[in-house]
Amino acid sequence: MHTTDRTLELDCGKLTPTFFQRLAAGLAPLTSLFRVFRNRMEINGLHDLNDTQLRDIGLTRADLTSAFLASTFFEDPSEHLTRSARNRWRLQFFRSCDE
Repeated sequence: MHTTDRTLELDCGKLTPTFFQRLAAGLAPLTSLFRVFRNRMEINGLHDLNDTQLRDIGLTRADLTSAFLASTFFEDPSEHLTRSARNRWRLQFFRSCDE
């Protein structure tokens, strides 16, 4: 008497994405590009502020210029500005702690 074992392999662990998941994945690069352009326009608006207002948010005119020069056309310069403002805040914080 011989028995043969037959197994049916199901790919239950691998789900196929739905239409909306595919649509969201396809639109993700477009929304990212839109966000970069929107942030660039907002940073251009920062040039209208005077030096005192920029200092209040932790930036200088040199930070604005270097953010645009450090990033390519499709990169987000706001990350550079965030880093500059945080570094300036930390430096001022540690100076005040030393006094």
